[in-house]
Amino acid sequence: MNARGPDAAPRSAFNSPPAGDPESAPDAAPVATHDTPARMPLPGMAVIALWMLALSGIGTYGVLHHLYPNAVLIVALLFAAAGIGMLRQRRWGWALALAAAFLSMTWGSYAIFGLHQEQWAVMAVVNLVFFVYLLRPEVQQRLR
Repeated sequence: MNARGPDAAPRSAFNSPPAGDPESAPDAAPVATHDTPARMPLPGMAVIALWMLALSGIGTYGVLHHLYPNAVLIVALLFAAAGIGMLRQRRWGWALALAAAFLSMTWGSYAIFGLHQEQWAVMAVVNLVFFVYLLRPEVQQRLR
């Protein structure tokens, strides 16, 4: 028995595949294998997506437990959309993640220098690193 089925003739130079055979189509979509990792997000993209989802969860938790104002829920939903879009490698997810990282970095800088809350330094630096990473050409090439 061969790979094409029990009653199919073995493929040889004299036995070309039928015209409707998907193996014979020159413009067929490539099958994802270990050699073609283009469908997988870059590790940094996945980390940023998980970071956005974690921030969304923290914001939602804070609103539900009356720690944050209700307006934070809108920001949390945008962070969740950015995380999901980044995991799906969508251009709109990249744009939302870029905006979210920039706004979080800006808020962290304001909290450090305007409100004198030094604990926001870690968040500001992490979001700065994410913002710069999202601007790399390799990241932008992975988006659809």
